[in-house]
Amino acid sequence: MLRRRLLTPHEYDAEDEGIIWALRPRTLDECIGQKGAIERLRIGIEAAKMRGEPLEHMLLYGPPGLGKTTLAHVVANELNVNIHVCSGPTLERAGDLMGYLLSLRRGDILFIDEIHRMPRHVEEFLYGVMDRFVVSFPTSRRVSAKPPEFKLQAFTLIGATTKAGNISRPLRERFGICVRLDFYSVDELTEIVKRSARLLGIPIDHFGAEEIAKRSRGTPRIANRLLRRVRDYAEVKGDGRVTRRIVDEALRMEGIDEHGLDALDRKYLEVLIREYNGGPAGIDAICALLQEDATTLEEMVEPYLLKMGLIKRTPHGRVVTTRSAALLGLSGDSCMSEQLSLFEAERKWRARNRRD
Repeated sequence: MLRRRLLTPHEYDAEDEGIIWALRPRTLDECIGQKGAIERLRIGIEAAKMRGEPLEHMLLYGPPGLGKTTLAHVVANELNVNIHVCSGPTLERAGDLMGYLLSLRRGDILFIDEIHRMPRHVEEFLYGVMDRFVVSFPTSRRVSAKPPEFKLQAFTLIGATTKAGNISRPLRERFGICVRLDFYSVDELTEIVKRSARLLGIPIDHFGAEEIAKRSRGTPRIANRLLRRVRDYAEVKGDGRVTRRIVDEALRMEGIDEHGLDALDRKYLEVLIREYNGGPAGIDAICALLQEDATTLEEMVEPYLLKMGLIKRTPHGRVVTTRSAALLGLSGDSCMSEQLSLFEAERKWRARNRRD
């Protein structure tokens, strides 16, 4: 089993949590990147302030580590209201929400992380809460008995999810503002690394920050994590200053190459190329060879490989692109011939079915 990955945006320990909170922006003006999303939030917040009303319910979705939780707290700071935080998996019953709902004041924010993991009956309980700010609990088993209603203060529900499609349509349509967060560019991540280094007191030059940004898979959480690992290396093996050379040496020791690929990413590609001639191969077959579970590969490995154009998902299974073989320094001609012939056969089959 491979050791814990530095390039996994899902997991972070107690030390990471404290540092992450210290590095997070607190206002919209401090946010770097996600310009479209930030502008939409700014307009919504200003409009709510002008009308003296709570902000509309909001859904933040996108890959992990891009700042959904951060944006929820930024919105609370901009509105100068309290934010109450809970997690979807912990809300097993509708009653689990009552403690949060009854403590909300007008305009407060209820933030539900991983909202897609709430049970369906809890989602249905939220319908009336989101629409009319009313909670009704049946106190009698008689069908004709009307349950008493409890009026709540008007508030804003912010949900965060990496899988918006797993949220039921009725719940999804109750969010007035839906904001999708995308991966950050190298330039944006470079500025984030510089800001984090400044807050942590790490001497770093532009080229060192840019090198970390290139290897961060478009994710600020990973960029900040790599920055701390490079800082350790610079203090032990150098004079404490973070330069491009120090970054390259530190991250190569961690198994992270100049493309942001780590050992598991490269092993995934090598299995497809060497064992399956470039594919197609089913996810279960790849898992058996890598001794990893399917969730790890589908959520932590494949998204970045797809973004980089190194693999494709087809009805027949996973296949590599010609770029993968060149990137790994392997011969790509022989391993891709079978794959390309399968693509061509599938293309002809689809064209023939359209004519029929």
